[in-house]
Amino acid sequence: METRGIYTLANDTVYDQLVALLNSIEKNIGEDIPVCVIPYNNNLEKTKKEINSRSQVKLFDDQASLQRWDNFINEVWPHHPQASARLTRPNWYKGFVHRKFASFDGEFDRFVFFDADSLAMKPLQKIFKKLDDYDLVYDDWEHNERKFYTELDLDAIKKSTGMTEAQIRPQLHCDSFFASKRGLFPPSELEFLKKSLIDDNHIQWVYDRCWWSSSAIFNTLTLQSKYSMFNFTLSPDGGDRTGNCADADEFVEIDGVLYNKQGLKPLHRIHYMNYASADFTRLCQGEDVNILYKEIFLKYRFLKTPEQEIKQLKKPGLFVKGQRKLDKLISKVKKVFA
Repeated sequence: METRGIYTLANDTVYDQLVALLNSIEKNIGEDIPVCVIPYNNNLEKTKKEINSRSQVKLFDDQASLQRWDNFINEVWPHHPQASARLTRPNWYKGFVHRKFASFDGEFDRFVFFDADSLAMKPLQKIFKKLDDYDLVYDDWEHNERKFYTELDLDAIKKSTGMTEAQIRPQLHCDSFFASKRGLFPPSELEFLKKSLIDDNHIQWVYDRCWWSSSAIFNTLTLQSKYSMFNFTLSPDGGDRTGNCADADEFVEIDGVLYNKQGLKPLHRIHYMNYASADFTRLCQGEDVNILYKEIFLKYRFLKTPEQEIKQLKKPGLFVKGQRKLDKLISKVKKVFA
């Protein structure tokens, strides 16, 4: 029998976000759907305790798969022009966000991946159904970004492939939420794609500012593959096209579920991108952090532990704000001279 499930990527740094996501999955998708947490790194003490408290959640333990993707990333990115620019390394330089792609090696025949900084808002039947006809399914607006704001250089791709911008754009996507099938990007194919990125300089499709971006590298892989793709934001059914970003779109809450403000269309998920994990930690400790839709996040974070729910949020004092700015400056200086 075909297996279906959900993957996410987490460690203790995003513990509060992981708890909120798991609670939203149970409430809005189902208590029985299996969830597999891919480890970002070995900082997993609280994460493992949370996983062990839920019968339908397990930890991804295929070390060979994690190593395969680690090796791929660490072999490809040094060939990007930015590799020699020591002062422009991004915060996620040599991070492990790419381990989310181990989901292609996992146990589920069909799966949906959620970034941990998300909340699930509705069932997944329609997404799984789309996998009858497509290999990869997305729900994001990367294809609609203005030129030069996309993660990939459209002119470079046009020059390399002969494709037009109109052909390229529908294939652009994010990696924060995607559905697919087990077995895509096997070792032999990944080796071939690695050679194209290095030997054919396709790694230069990635804009300098997006160096080491997992989303950008995912785009280069899918652009060069023969896999069929569907994006709900390009669906002919207007009811499928919604926003999903907490800091960019307007939503309406009805009984704990978010809907697109325009048309009250239900979302697949809300994504709290561009907010630091430290902000959510502070929020869950009672600080009034500037996060849009923070009330609904707190609702799901403490859904199973209402006795711990924050009754009143408090603004940080001037001293705390000043200390954080100083710490941030010191951190930047250390990175420059590292």
